[in-house]
Amino acid sequence: MHELAITRNIVEICESHAKGRRVLSVRLAVGELSGVVPEAVEFCFEACSRDTLLEGARLLIDRMPARARCRGCTTEQSVASYYEPCDSCGSYGLELLAGTELLIKELEVE
Repeated sequence: MHELAITRNIVEICESHAKGRRVLSVRLAVGELSGVVPEAVEFCFEACSRDTLLEGARLLIDRMPARARCRGCTTEQSVASYYEPCDSCGSYGLELLAGTELLIKELEVE
């Protein structure tokens, strides 16, 4: 489960930006195609934040839908996987625009 290592890194990054202040909440953006399971991050967050500035902080996760643009006809569409054809022309030349991100969007501190 790589989400444990990811969650540890999230806690470390947040602690470094909190500059000694207690963290009240953390908001993440997790793309549908990021390979990260949001529920697993939620599960790991309490354990990883124990005895840190994030202990007791709320974890908020925004799931980001995956979007792509066809390189052939320039149509934009929602996608559920990396290898889908264009809904308009059937081409497999889709360029991902969103959905692979894993970002710390917001950090609320005391």
